[in-house]
Amino acid sequence: MTVEKLILATPRGFCAGVDRAIDVVKIALDLYDEPVYVRKEIVHNRHVVEELRKKGAIFVDDLDEVPDGALVIYSAHGVSPEVRAQAAAKRLKVIDATCPLVTKVHNEAIKFAREGHSIILVGHKGHDEVIGTTGEAPDAITVIGSAEQLEELRVPDPTKVAVITQTTLSLDDTTGIIEALRRKFPALAFPPKEDICYATQNRQTALKELASRVDLILALGSQNSSNSKRLIEVAKGVGVRAHLIDDVSEINPAWLEGTRVIGVTAGASAPEHLVQGVVSYFKELGVTDIEEIESIKEEVNFGLPQELARERTSLEIGLSSHISPVASAA
Repeated sequence: MTVEKLILATPRGFCAGVDRAIDVVKIALDLYDEPVYVRKEIVHNRHVVEELRKKGAIFVDDLDEVPDGALVIYSAHGVSPEVRAQAAAKRLKVIDATCPLVTKVHNEAIKFAREGHSIILVGHKGHDEVIGTTGEAPDAITVIGSAEQLEELRVPDPTKVAVITQTTLSLDDTTGIIEALRRKFPALAFPPKEDICYATQNRQTALKELASRVDLILALGSQNSSNSKRLIEVAKGVGVRAHLIDDVSEINPAWLEGTRVIGVTAGASAPEHLVQGVVSYFKELGVTDIEEIESIKEEVNFGLPQELARERTSLEIGLSSHISPVASAA
């Protein structure tokens, strides 16, 4: 065994939006006596979904699977107006766990559409986030995943074009496309702030620093996690071998042959215990030199959805009113 050292990237793993979404499901399961349905995977990680399913969450692909009048949580990736209308028609009690940064992109799409812009959404067609955003202005939005696709793009008015992006892409992914868009549409309109999620960018920045010091990178994350897959692309883009693994069981010993230093990171939807499982694996192989590097300090937090925060507060007030002063003092 040639591995001598393990270096862990920081920041890694859960971002504020993922933390919030998972908390929403856990709190709802504690607060409500009725079944808690979740539309789509709350975040794109197999282990997170399985853990919440074991706690009682019922995951569905479509609201048709949710009984009328039931409680449903929207995933962190957001939903389209069509889904909201369906929920209203079924009289569902909705808790919206959409990441605030995704909501920001939805609002940008609505604003640009109202202003009469043709909107280019840079992203991956079929991704849950892209489906939800496109639904805000389906007649105005065109999804573009590569600069090559721009060659066939035609719009009614080349002077009224705006661009928004899927939050979980990398700057490396979007830069070339946006440069090509600028050339094609010199009057291209942009949101006030870029759409790339702070956590996506921070994890990629940390990975690049990590890549300069290692022979191989193992990134924790599920295959349907866009931001996790981008980590692998970024690593390979700077010439470092990299593999995306769901957990420690997917490590192939053949990858380690001739490898001296291994870097470990995790996508924004991967829980920390999966990282620690990898650390334990290498400790058992005899690796004792373990270092952690912190490229950027993250201090971002998002509050709970208002409907859930209100419900929890009213419940706490109700409980406290049933406790006598004597019992409280005890």
